[in-house]
Amino acid sequence: MKDKPSVPKTNVCRLLERGNVPYTLVESHDVHDEDWSSVKTSQSLGVEAGRIFKTLVLRGDKNRFLVCCVPSDSELDMKKVARASGDKRVEMIHVKELRDITGYVRGGCSPIGMKKPFPTFFDETLILYDTIFINAGAINMAVEVEPNRLLEFLSAKAADLTADPNHK
Repeated sequence: MKDKPSVPKTNVCRLLERGNVPYTLVESHDVHDEDWSSVKTSQSLGVEAGRIFKTLVLRGDKNRFLVCCVPSDSELDMKKVARASGDKRVEMIHVKELRDITGYVRGGCSPIGMKKPFPTFFDETLILYDTIFINAGAINMAVEVEPNRLLEFLSAKAADLTADPNHK
């Protein structure tokens, strides 16, 4: 008989199970809603920030909406995102739009299980790791997954999406 999980499953977990994608669900107990960040989550979990991928939702001139997942310690480069997505211009959606577009709240947004499937892109650095962490669809919860399995499951693409910290 299986032990009961220490944290409740989210819809993201159920979708990963349905897709036969192995994962580990983790909860960050010492990070509170008001001070949540991916970097603080990485510190709480004891892993490097580059393995924690934050989910950002953008609006493009050709793609109505698109999803980008980048390391928590990186910044998105809008020109690189536009190139990767085939848009001429992209911009972040306003946080007030997030729930209506994705079904998720700020700090709990996952690329898995949004209201509709959107073109999804991961920063190419995800392949540097055996596993990465993405939000599990709830604040302070994440799933650890193998990058290649995740890309395949989401039909996502890997691309250079982040700003070069040496050229600001």
